[in-house]
Amino acid sequence: MHAIRHLTVSLAMNPISRRPLLLGAAPFAVLAAFALAGCGGTNGLGHGEAAPTVSVQPRPEAVWPAWTGTSSRAPGAEAATRQPPPRPLKGLARVGSGGLASVDVHAVLRADPRTKPLADRGEIDRPGRAGLRPPKFLDLTGDKKPEMLVAADTESGRSVLAVYREEGGKVYPILFTSGRNLAVETIGPDLLVRTPCSDGGEQAVRFHWDGARMSTVSDIKNYKNSKDSKDSKNNKLSGRPAGPLQPQLQPQPEAGTSTPPTPPTPPTPSKSASPSPSPSPPPSP
Repeated sequence: MHAIRHLTVSLAMNPISRRPLLLGAAPFAVLAAFALAGCGGTNGLGHGEAAPTVSVQPRPEAVWPAWTGTSSRAPGAEAATRQPPPRPLKGLARVGSGGLASVDVHAVLRADPRTKPLADRGEIDRPGRAGLRPPKFLDLTGDKKPEMLVAADTESGRSVLAVYREEGGKVYPILFTSGRNLAVETIGPDLLVRTPCSDGGEQAVRFHWDGARMSTVSDIKNYKNSKDSKDSKNNKLSGRPAGPLQPQLQPQPEAGTSTPPTPPTPPTPSKSASPSPSPSPPPSP
């Protein structure tokens, strides 16, 4: 800036040399413009501009917390492709303004042919028993009307999960899946169903509302614990310790004491060597 001001004063005082000085001042003006532009922010935000908000990713939340972590087969979910849309259950009264929360759970299960054998079971409040878990009501479809989630545990350790939706006063089944020791969680509007596997791993199936039913969007099996469980099982069968083998250490003398030197071992004569003959006396004259 001082150089530009000095050039301006010189041009005013010397009109004859104004033209060549203007040509020579052009590079300095360009450099000054680049220097001023370099003072701007490098993060893409202007002065006083607020940074964009960061969206927080949803984390799994247990639907039945007591059953979380108790979850050897993968949950079987009905495929969403090439299937007609769900039909309303028959034999149920029209759902009122109270939504599915005002409907008898046992009546809904009796109206569904797949859950009818479990309809008359009693309610349980913790795992390890056979019966119906407390029903849960969550909005999984985004229509501001909570769906009904019902899970039943059987004596064999197998569990069943059913989800129902209300539309136009009718009840529609939108999900039916089963597995051993189901642990059900929510990730935003999605459902995550976890089950343990017989090889020590875990399978997690994620369901998402596709406009007609809860369809599978991911099916992941985690093998991170399978190697550890197999090694532990093999160690038990062979009688080896579970941890890594430690090298055998020789006893060391205590601090402040000296170890007496070991006397050298005398050499052992060789059996193949014969004694040297003694010299014979000289003959007599």
